[in-house]
Formats: sequence, C-alpha cells, structure tokens
Amino acid sequence: MESKRLSYGEARFLDLIWDHEPVPSGQLVELCREKLGWKKSTTYTRLRLLAEKGYVKNEDAVVTALLSRGEVQAAESKYVVEQTFSGSLPGFLVSFLGGKTISAEEAEELKKLIDEHKEG
Repeated sequence: MESKRLSYGEARFLDLIWDHEPVPSGQLVELCREKLGWKKSTTYTRLRLLAEKGYVKNEDAVVTALLSRGEVQAAESKYVVEQTFSGSLPGFLVSFLGGKTISAEEAEELKKLIDEHKEG
C-alpha cells in the first residue's frame, strides 16, 4: 500500500466516508460541501481516484470503504516510520514525544502494546 499514499484531502474525505458509511453518493456530495467546502465535481473526482486506489467503492450510488480506518492508519504510520526514521520505532517515539512526559497509565499501556507485539 506504500505506493498508494493518501493526501491530506483524501484522508479527510475517507474520514467522512467511514463516519457515514454506507453513504449515498448524493449525501456524500452534501457532506463534502458542508465539511470540506468541495463542489460536486471535486467530490466525484476524489471518489473516482480513491476507488482507483482501492480504498472505496461506489456501487449503485452507495459509497463504502474497502479498507478499515485501522488498516489505512497502520499503513500510513508504517510509511512515516520507514521513510522519516529509517524504520526506527524508538526514533519515532523520541521525536514524537519531543521531551514531553507521559502519564504512568500511558506508559503502562505502551508497555502492554510492546509485549503484545514482541517477536518470538
């Protein structure tokens, strides 16, 4: 999925679809006008492009996502870590935290996540 990167506008568009799916395409046009300031033609162009990338389908004028929010977020996050931090998750976390502290609860949650995803 790395070759199918999302633009900021596409990500916001997908959020609208996930939040309202299955959504009639006419309703999606209205949502995009209200939330994104898009014209009808812009909405249909973006919809076609996301369909070509394999993110959504527009069948019988009803739009649904083909990938879950979690799947897309995981792929986008992986791309950022690989491209910006040479694949170093610790490097990403150090940069992300930027000298901030986290709560004991957040630290415990992170430890649990790490344990769940350890190799072997």
